[in-house]
Amino acid sequence: MSLMSVKEKISAVIDSVHAAEKLSGREVGSVKIIAVTKYRDADFAKNFPENGIFDLAENRVDKLQEKQKVLKDFPEIRWHLIGSLQRRKVRTIINQIDTFHALDSLQLAEEISKRALHKIKCFLEVNVSGEESKHGFTSSEVFEAVKVISTLSNVEIIGLMTMAPLDADDIDLHKIFSETKELQEQIKAMNLANIPCTELSMGMSRDYKIAIQEGATMVRIGSSFLEN
Repeated sequence: MSLMSVKEKISAVIDSVHAAEKLSGREVGSVKIIAVTKYRDADFAKNFPENGIFDLAENRVDKLQEKQKVLKDFPEIRWHLIGSLQRRKVRTIINQIDTFHALDSLQLAEEISKRALHKIKCFLEVNVSGEESKHGFTSSEVFEAVKVISTLSNVEIIGLMTMAPLDADDIDLHKIFSETKELQEQIKAMNLANIPCTELSMGMSRDYKIAIQEGATMVRIGSSFLEN
């Protein structure tokens, strides 16, 4: 069997996301594909804007900045930082990205608001599964957290982000993602300033189909673009 080209892999992922949307009774194209290129170089990343995916993600500040320099001729790219961000690095990156997916502490939120030159779209990271190795707010902490963050002028919580454990089975995945959806709806209903909380960043290559079933509006896909 011949190996798939990068273009064919991108097309296959787009088709798969659309199929998951249809299966879930969602509008086709309503779920945004975030292409995670952290394992490949900038030349590989060029394939995405050339084939209709304009949301690119990195989990490290230095790698994101490297790719921005090489891909400067693609102004339509929206850059997402999906990895943990140290407070000392906020100044160097926060005004260069479109969306930050891993806001995991009040101290980090305060630093972002202080260093940002405009309102920054952020996802509040929630640790719904309770894994000790995971960053983020617990389900019980998020409500007080958003009350504090709502007072920060340069931080906008557009939604919640979560990651499921690597060993989670389908039953666990449905539970984790549905609980995150419930939290998102509850926070949205609080009608706080700077906290629209209408989005859900959840689901990766191994579990994005289930995440879409449970309401994900953005899926972070990386390894599916590398597989044959």
